[in-house]
Amino acid sequence: MRKKVVLGFSGGLDTSFCVKYLSAEKGYEVYTVTIDTGGFTPDELKTIEQRAYALGAVKHTTIDAVKPYYERVLKYLIFGNVLKNNTYPLSVSAERITQALMLVEQAQQIQADAVAHGSTGAGNDQVRFDMVFHVLAPKVEIITPIRDLRLSREQEVEYLKAHGVDVSAEKSAYSINKGIWGTSVGGKETLTSHQFLPETAFPHQLSRHEPEDITLWFEKGEPVGLNDQLFDHPTQTILALNEKAAAFAIGRDIHVGDTIIGIKGRVGFEAPGPLIILKAHHALEKHVLTKWQLMMKDQLSIFYGNWVHEGLLLDPVMRDIEAFFTSSQQRVSGKVFVSLFPYRFQVNGIASPYDLMQRKFGTYGEMNNAWTGEDVRGFSKIMANALSIWYQTAEQAEIK
Repeated sequence: MRKKVVLGFSGGLDTSFCVKYLSAEKGYEVYTVTIDTGGFTPDELKTIEQRAYALGAVKHTTIDAVKPYYERVLKYLIFGNVLKNNTYPLSVSAERITQALMLVEQAQQIQADAVAHGSTGAGNDQVRFDMVFHVLAPKVEIITPIRDLRLSREQEVEYLKAHGVDVSAEKSAYSINKGIWGTSVGGKETLTSHQFLPETAFPHQLSRHEPEDITLWFEKGEPVGLNDQLFDHPTQTILALNEKAAAFAIGRDIHVGDTIIGIKGRVGFEAPGPLIILKAHHALEKHVLTKWQLMMKDQLSIFYGNWVHEGLLLDPVMRDIEAFFTSSQQRVSGKVFVSLFPYRFQVNGIASPYDLMQRKFGTYGEMNNAWTGEDVRGFSKIMANALSIWYQTAEQAEIK
């Protein structure tokens, strides 16, 4: 019997090469899997399926991973207000780990001998896929034809044409990866340290010019509604907000950071919904959480985001942090009021039954209801006591 390999398949040049190569050269039965994390239309998914079979796949499977993607990763990125280097919502990082987890599940279902992906040897994705495979399927062989053969795009095209596959050697100006949590954009400008991407490089163009006020609803930290509509699942809120805010060309930026393989990299992105949700969620938290909850969350969020970026979502410490995040969200419920403008947005304020800024507790800078001036005198003296002793001792201990 021929060996079985499960291949993550996007329908692009790299994974198309992998199907033909693994079947024709290595003799594998190739089971292609497309994992949709919110980046494909139904027509695109149908075209990808047809292409997989035309290339020689034994079976093709399309998985709607939008909700599992949210439940496994995105929910906690929201709870943690995670922005890598205070900029990037980890659009691709979280997506790749979710795809790797589902490829392992598919491999186990059909008892595959190997798993394969089309990553090159130059980026982060190869590490993210490999690490999940090593942890969850250590006995299954990992095959990476593009990386192992060190192929150029032209060599892939030449091979496919030689096997009767009609492909073009033309390379698009920009590399696009679209998902529910943002679209990454790579091109010649991101290979420099000083250039921003041109307007035309981004997936959506400015089409709305008049400002619009919106209301986001949160329930225990999760985005559950937009304006007057409450949704059945938070992913629907994200999709609806993406569509609305993209018309204002909101959420564009370039992220600069350290790759897993040790070099600096730049990537452009467009993430209107995620950026608004994260900032709105954080604004709500600042009203309803204590200062120590906020401080601990800030520290854990940096760690959590770094581990997601490095492909370490399976580390058990991540479950511990997720438990803390979940516990911290019990009172993060209410409405956040946001204004949308061309190229930017503004968080105006919140309304929540758990708002710690309610007037009955006092008004900052104006009126207090829970203490007297004498209470503050004593409080201030005690708070200053340790520093006062330190300074007095320092004066007395001068070396003659």
